[in-house]
Amino acid sequence: MTTSFSSQKSAAIFYGALVLLALAAPWLGIYPVYLMTLYCYAIFACAFNLLLGYGGMLSFGHAAYFGVASYVTGWLMTEHNWSTLTALGAGTLAACALGLVIGLIAIKRSGIYFAMITLALAQVVYFFCLQAPFTGGENGIQGIPRGDLLGIVSLKDDIVMYYFVLAVLIAIFLLIRRVVSSPFGQVLAAIRDNEPRAISLGYFADKHKMLVFVLSATIAGLAGSLKSLVLGFSALSDVLQSTSGEVILMTMLGGSGTLFGPVLGAGIVVSLQDILSDRVGSWVTVIIGVIFVVCVLAFRKGIVGEALAYLAKRKSTS
Repeated sequence: MTTSFSSQKSAAIFYGALVLLALAAPWLGIYPVYLMTLYCYAIFACAFNLLLGYGGMLSFGHAAYFGVASYVTGWLMTEHNWSTLTALGAGTLAACALGLVIGLIAIKRSGIYFAMITLALAQVVYFFCLQAPFTGGENGIQGIPRGDLLGIVSLKDDIVMYYFVLAVLIAIFLLIRRVVSSPFGQVLAAIRDNEPRAISLGYFADKHKMLVFVLSATIAGLAGSLKSLVLGFSALSDVLQSTSGEVILMTMLGGSGTLFGPVLGAGIVVSLQDILSDRVGSWVTVIIGVIFVVCVLAFRKGIVGEALAYLAKRKSTS
């Protein structure tokens, strides 16, 4: 019990220090838009980790929810002058509905069959976004306003928008932490580790997998909606298969099945893209791919997963 309390205290200090650093970051000369983009992808990676790391389901089409929510929010803000929170909610609900539809089709399958179904349906979503009149085709939706919060606080200022996005990231992180530590999360882990055994104990595996699938899609949609407000546009790249690949990379690199791993992975990938894009151009994808391969070979559990395993080994031997 003493060891458990000590671990919880160390985690609280670590996360507290990170929050303080994030609160001070804009005043330390770090570009707020870069940080907001990182936070949006961190939310996206946390959503995917909920499905893969805790649900044991590998989806190749998570960009569908991210992109559709981005388009819906952008369209409602530009064409119908919806308020910020209402448009964010509508985009998130659109991703939730899409996740429900795709989940009903894919959830009965597992392994590579599940992954291929999600990939195929995501491609359908991509072609829909390419052809639909309200998405702007290859040009996307431009000039999306940030609006305000409840008609009181304007989000046009980067600093104000930054703290709003940071608050959403912290809220989502705490929500996922609560979900995985709840009885639902424990059953989900049991299904991930040994589904036949969990079914034999009386748990409805498909129901739990469906719930986590829709929850993951919903959070991914929230990330896409936020990104459209931060950058002021919704692009066709948001629904590309490569975006699904990026979120897999972020999750695996940071550590699938860990709470902080996807956040760290998103930070590494977004930072590398930002630093290398102007220097090496399209080669940035190749370089990130090589880094990913090296990390997978050297850190099978991801950076955070390997770090936690090392600390656990030290405690057991001391």
